Amino acid sequence: MAPTDEERADAFFHALSDSTRRDILRRVLAGEHSVSALAADYPMSFAAVQKHVAVLERAGLITKRRSGRESLASGDVEAVRAVGALLAELEAVWRGRVAGIDALLANDSTTPTA
Repeated sequence: MAPTDEERADAFFHALSDSTRRDILRRVLAGEHSVSALAADYPMSFAAVQKHVAVLERAGLITKRRSGRESLASGDVEAVRAVGALLAELEAVWRGRVAGIDALLANDSTTPTA
């Protein structure tokens, strides 16, 4: 069963809510890295980095492949673009709401009070 747009959005926002995951994503978007090489650069256990990578993978932001004993991670540029499109859509909704509030306030300030 394919995830709904809401489920994908939840997975994206969860994955991007952590600074370590955002940093890992930046790095793997620039080029493929082994999970062990990624783990060497963070002050946490290898298992903790693996969990961060798994969250990014579940969100569809990165892909992993095996090469011998190594697990290699790569960023999915199209998935990141999908996140950008989702954010642009949300921004448009909120800009419309703010514009509506501004219009209501402008109309209210021109109405004389008794």
